[in-house]
Amino acid sequence: MSTALITGASAGLGATFAQELAKRQTDLVIVARSQDKLQQLAQDLQATYGIQVEVIPQDLTVPDAVPNVFEIVNQKNISIDLLINNAGFGDYGAFSQTSRRKQLEMIQLNILALVDLTHHFLPQMQQRGSGSIINLCSIAGFQPLPYLSIYSATKAFVLSFSEALWAENQHTGVKILAACPGPTETNFFTTANFAEYAPESLKQQQTDSPEVVVQEILQALDADDCTVVTGRWQNNFIANLPRLLPRKTLVQLVEQQFRPQK
Repeated sequence: MSTALITGASAGLGATFAQELAKRQTDLVIVARSQDKLQQLAQDLQATYGIQVEVIPQDLTVPDAVPNVFEIVNQKNISIDLLINNAGFGDYGAFSQTSRRKQLEMIQLNILALVDLTHHFLPQMQQRGSGSIINLCSIAGFQPLPYLSIYSATKAFVLSFSEALWAENQHTGVKILAACPGPTETNFFTTANFAEYAPESLKQQQTDSPEVVVQEILQALDADDCTVVTGRWQNNFIANLPRLLPRKTLVQLVEQQFRPQK
């Protein structure tokens, strides 16, 4: 039986990945800050599907978080066949007016923790000649997003990093996938503080269900794609806009769309 490690597993896409993989009889290592939510998820999945679930409560924004996760996995003699770097968050607002600490934590979680986890587990997969890594990007990674400047920049990094690793690993037996959802029914917008200042057009935009997003990501992984844009056709259109418009024009249009009401 294979084992998947999922970060940000307590809610949203992370919990949906856990549910779907449990259905496929995949053992799990689930990582997030909330121990209570992880324990409840583990109990539910073990009772329903008869799989093994290891819980690691860990805030990945703190120093030595990733080495700690890696050490626990090794101490328990668990071999990770699928790493899903799902943990991440955004923050809406003009960069100069946002919390410095929150922006740096976003970089730590969205980029540094993801890179560190990949660097820890990828060599083991290469040595075995098998394994997979899914890095959660976003359609926000295809162009700059004013008022989500750090978030979109982190996702651009993850997109480029993941596609490069896919190319490096074509002949190692390891699959790497950059997964790029559009707006999804998760708590992302609440965490990013959209409610008070975002224009109504953003608040009322259509979203895809986490179940649809996860199914499309896993299908793309099975096909050994390097990148997948999930959900509605509009998501693919947005991802390809930078190919159609001058960069100055594009970022000006996006700024108008995302400009706060106040």
